[in-house]
Amino acid sequence: MGHGERGVYFLERGNVKDQLEGLVSQMVERGILFDEAVGEFEKRFIKRVLDRVDGNQSRAAHVLGIHRNTLSRKVAEYKLDHRRHASR
Repeated sequence: MGHGERGVYFLERGNVKDQLEGLVSQMVERGILFDEAVGEFEKRFIKRVLDRVDGNQSRAAHVLGIHRNTLSRKVAEYKLDHRRHASR
């Protein structure tokens, strides 16, 4: 990654952090419970990664930085069914 690319990366990352801060503020103001917020974030994050890797749980676990068994448990917990990708 060159200097210019690194600068863009950090600007984009900073923008995402700013957006997250705004979202967290809204959630606190609306009385959303911590466990509910964390669970919803985790579910959507895992679903997005699974979509990007066409449902391949081994690749998704690697991208997420978690063990494959942990991912399988969370997929079951959140009822994230990606079997439709298995036929590809």
